Amino acid sequence: MFVYVSSFCEGAGGGVRVYSLASDSGALEFVQDVTEGARSALYADTDPQQRGLYVADSVTDCDGTPGGAVVAYAIDAASGRLTFLNRQPSGGTVPCYLSVDNTGGYVVAANYGDGAVSVLPIQADGSLGQIVSSARHQGSSVNEERQTGPHPHSIVLDPTNNYAYSADLGIDMIMMYRFDAADGSLSPTDPPHVSVKAGAGPRHFKIHPNRRHAFLITELDNTIIRYSYEEASGNLTECQTIPALPADYSEMSYCSEILIHPNGRFLYGSNRGHDSIVIGAIDEGTGELSVVGHEPTQGGFPRGFALDPSGRLLVAANENGDSIYTFWVNESSGTLEATGHSVEIIKPTGVKIVDLE
Repeated sequence: MFVYVSSFCEGAGGGVRVYSLASDSGALEFVQDVTEGARSALYADTDPQQRGLYVADSVTDCDGTPGGAVVAYAIDAASGRLTFLNRQPSGGTVPCYLSVDNTGGYVVAANYGDGAVSVLPIQADGSLGQIVSSARHQGSSVNEERQTGPHPHSIVLDPTNNYAYSADLGIDMIMMYRFDAADGSLSPTDPPHVSVKAGAGPRHFKIHPNRRHAFLITELDNTIIRYSYEEASGNLTECQTIPALPADYSEMSYCSEILIHPNGRFLYGSNRGHDSIVIGAIDEGTGELSVVGHEPTQGGFPRGFALDPSGRLLVAANENGDSIYTFWVNESSGTLEATGHSVEIIKPTGVKIVDLE
């Protein structure tokens, strides 16, 4: 397996770094510092065939076009090494998240800085074409420091590839779009959004593997919200909200990533400040979520983390701790245990694990 780590440090040390991941020990071994392409990376995803890696690069200028970039790399199946293909403007400022659609034909990107979401085509050689569709969020919410305008913090496609969901921290909404894989177009659904509690700050959103439930993590009030999900219509109905932090914790903290275990029984979310991964158990029948516990990430401000495809290992990136740690996942209880293995890296933000066997 290979681990692709985004580094949010423009200049020396920024961009993407590649490690191999030993499935029997959790050890990370350095493979490559990618010196071409992304310079201040925040997030990455692969196409379904795992032939390419696509990176949200939060630079302020993309080859003369103001704003951020989306960067394309080819993945060598034998070594895991990356080869830079090209980059394209992201259609906005501070691209912080992207997803590849289920056909491998498009990248959808969220631009935190100015409220734009964009669709870029993937060419036959894995490189990116120019934007074919985009939308711009509007509005604000109650937090006078963080919510004066729209800030889409993620965008994901549903299992049918017919709908895209963009959690917007700035306007306290999940914006919903119809996605057409024939031409990459986005169009609003009816209704076009789901509102979240004022001041919550929606961040990342995931749909459960059973296609009946969905979960949202909020950055500003540190909660996890469960929805019922209707696959045919794409509609979401709020069902439950639980805290991501321990009841006795009162210091500043901000939730970040959310992931669901491949077996569908557990959910994980990162707490930046409390410096932990919250572990949730998902009832297999009702989808109801309950907190199992919190595992320290061994470093400060854990922003991104990833589960390996088997669900046996979790890799957590401590952005302010300049470190990555690996953890065993107990597939019966969902709990985490440090493997004892870690590496140092400047400002790690996003983690993508790929099994190329």
